[in-house]
Amino acid sequence: MTPARIRAYTLTTALGHGCRPHLQALTEMRPGLRLWTPEEAPVPSWAGVVDGLDAVRLPARLAEFECRNNRLAELALGGDGFAEQVEAARECHGPSRIGLFLGTSTSGIRHTEQCYRRHFEEKTPGLGDDLRFDTTHAYVSLADYCRRRLGLNGPSMVISTACSSGAKTFAAAQRALSAGLCDAAVVGGVDTLCATTLLGFHALGLLSPTPCTPWGQGRTGISIGEGAAFALLERDGDADDDGLSLRGYGESTDAYHITSPHPQGDGAVSAMRAALDSAGISADAIDYINLHGTGTAANDLSEDRAVARVFGDTAIASATKGWTGHTLGASGAVEAVISLICLREGLIPGTLNTTTFDPDLSTRLIRDSEARPIARVLSNAFGFAGNNCALVFGRNPCA
Repeated sequence: MTPARIRAYTLTTALGHGCRPHLQALTEMRPGLRLWTPEEAPVPSWAGVVDGLDAVRLPARLAEFECRNNRLAELALGGDGFAEQVEAARECHGPSRIGLFLGTSTSGIRHTEQCYRRHFEEKTPGLGDDLRFDTTHAYVSLADYCRRRLGLNGPSMVISTACSSGAKTFAAAQRALSAGLCDAAVVGGVDTLCATTLLGFHALGLLSPTPCTPWGQGRTGISIGEGAAFALLERDGDADDDGLSLRGYGESTDAYHITSPHPQGDGAVSAMRAALDSAGISADAIDYINLHGTGTAANDLSEDRAVARVFGDTAIASATKGWTGHTLGASGAVEAVISLICLREGLIPGTLNTTTFDPDLSTRLIRDSEARPIARVLSNAFGFAGNNCALVFGRNPCA
């Protein structure tokens, strides 16, 4: 495929606001998880919580979108000069020529939970005027808020395929760019903590009572988190400079089970091979793999088998959810931006919290972060029901 130039990117997670605190934390092996027991869901867990969201104010003209998820989007858009970069692209291409492709899995669910809780505990006659399905609850709320906030009116959509949502926005944008539907695209994902996901993963027996340990021996499950990440893509990805680009993508849906991954990683294998094929490279051209690495017994085993089938036993890989938690619908975008930071800075992050790796897994993960020049990264994101996506990022030029 023709590479898509990545003009700008940013992220906000429990590690901080913008790329710099994330680079510092990854370099220093400093975690972002903390013990979290929300009043509305008294299940002790370690989570990646973004501080300061209650103090974020949306622009007055967009007050009807008031909910935690859109506040996180607003906070993240202000990082690393990202909104200003989008404004410059809008001036260059025109607002109708910039697409918007965003992923989420919770959207405004936490706001809806709070409205119901207020109704039952305070005996209010209704759910309140502040509960508006289209602007505070539905998936479309995120895209509509960001579209209005950034002044865009090109193609716009929300993708919700569980944990691969944020990654799949890159693929959707690339198709739109290649088809000539737009000249640039804002992609990313936003997801916030809520009782529904916390209690849901607890009911599935997948919520770890300690910080998650991807690939770890005796691993006990995920640590959930919240986060937002955005990137600005443009079509002229072949320019001869040292910038970054989306080089390839691969998607698959194996539909093996509604929650459990395929035991041999068949769908993951298809996605990774398709990503390599679209990038026009072989497996040995990848310098680093950012694994999905959730920390659950079944998911890590499935991904390990898939990576072994594609890359053999020589893959250089790690998992970064020990820093941010599993940010669900945003995780594919969050880890894509982490991959871009690693490409730009020449860093392979370690695998936080994991002290003893599972001897039954063949992929040998990097334990401690190390500085190393890298030219190509593969980033994996695998969702419920086998919704899989793999992305290849690289430097320009990238032979």
